[in-house]
Amino acid sequence: MKVNISMASFVAMIFTLSIFVSCDIRKSDKQVAPVQQEKKKSSLAPTTVQLIDSVFDFGTIKEGDVVSFSYRFKNTGDKPLEVTNVMASCGCTVPEKPEEPIEPGQIGFIKVKFNSDRKPGEAHKTVTVESNANPEFPTLLLKGTVVGKSE
Repeated sequence: MKVNISMASFVAMIFTLSIFVSCDIRKSDKQVAPVQQEKKKSSLAPTTVQLIDSVFDFGTIKEGDVVSFSYRFKNTGDKPLEVTNVMASCGCTVPEKPEEPIEPGQIGFIKVKFNSDRKPGEAHKTVTVESNANPEFPTLLLKGTVVGKSE
């Protein structure tokens, strides 16, 4: 009888441990890993920005397709806008920042590529932009549905 209680306790402990240790891969790609480096500071004076495109819904695509989009924004301030860094919420999403400052009144672009390989289901990716904009540059969103290869 004592062996059965010990065995039941062991099974219960393993079950409980598995709940705490298990993870959902689908959720992990929606979280940004902590960045160990300091934010890149702009050497330019603060300015303002207005997003022309803040959300891109790519609709429904097949797993393995690559989607590209250029988010547009306008420097609405009176100083040059310098984008110092762009970071995506997942390695499957690759943003590309403008290399030169965006002059007042001009439109700039942040190009983003999303690779849907091994990412079936609903996609909800974010791109964080660091710049000399004040208030801060709003977060960009890429979303849609990826149909799996076996569907």
